[in-house]
Amino acid sequence: MVTRRDLMVGGTLLAASPALAASDGSSHRSPSGGEPLRFGIVADPQYAPVAPNLRSGRYYADSLRKLRQAIGAFNAEDLSFVATLGDIIDRHWDSFGDIMPVYDGLRHEARFVLGNHDFDVAAQYLPSVVAAARMDAPWYDFLKGDTRFIVLDGNDISLFSTPDGSERRALAEERLARLRETGASNAQGWNGSVGEAQMRWLDERLGAADAAGERAIVLCHYPVFPQNDHNLWNSGEIVDLVLSHRSFAVWMNGHNHAGNYGELDKRHFVNFRGMVDTPDTSAYAIVTLQADRMEIAGFGREENRTLKLTAVT
Repeated sequence: MVTRRDLMVGGTLLAASPALAASDGSSHRSPSGGEPLRFGIVADPQYAPVAPNLRSGRYYADSLRKLRQAIGAFNAEDLSFVATLGDIIDRHWDSFGDIMPVYDGLRHEARFVLGNHDFDVAAQYLPSVVAAARMDAPWYDFLKGDTRFIVLDGNDISLFSTPDGSERRALAEERLARLRETGASNAQGWNGSVGEAQMRWLDERLGAADAAGERAIVLCHYPVFPQNDHNLWNSGEIVDLVLSHRSFAVWMNGHNHAGNYGELDKRHFVNFRGMVDTPDTSAYAIVTLQADRMEIAGFGREENRTLKLTAVT
């Protein structure tokens, strides 16, 4: 087995559309009693063929090399899938053409989440971003054993994914203005929010997981807890919703490149660190889901964690 230190390239953590459902009959059995479910995580590769931003410490062009190395580590393991938690690119439509073929070297299933930078393209390309990221829909869910993964689109109502003059753009401007009036730290133009239709869908998917006795893990680009200036604009509403469902166990996200962690009502909110940061150290993880715990093996800048999980009843 390749260890994380062998494969290292090379912030303080705080405590505190219609979509398609798919079941693939994965050979990884239920975490409630069989073999552990294992999968890879990448956050914020944020590739672009541009010079680094030395002030922010982001080395955009180096993400192709870092991603290839991470794929080499993933390919050496028995994994069910690998998820990229958004900001596949930093900017420019042609960047998708450079980075997406790198995923062709992955021997596992690839799953994608959209981030704010994925929409930093010319306006005429906005309707094509979902397809460029090899997604059928911006929000969807899929089943592995008895774990349901729910992928959210936090760019749903935002300033960057919506065309000028559209109803969704007007709603985004209204939401941000109201949040700024409260002095909230996450009232930032580079955040977004989940729309009403998607919220109803999330509630329905979690309800279905409750009824089926499944464990639910949410994958999103944006955090919702602990309080942070990177959080979704309607993070409080979303936290209330997910915690109302007994199936919900873990929220996984990127966006805040420094990483973060919080626990609330014995549920976990894990912010993975950004791959794009620093010139020579990467960040990615392999997650092992057991019946009673989740083990995160961090590579490079990513943290190791063991998180206790409660039984789904």
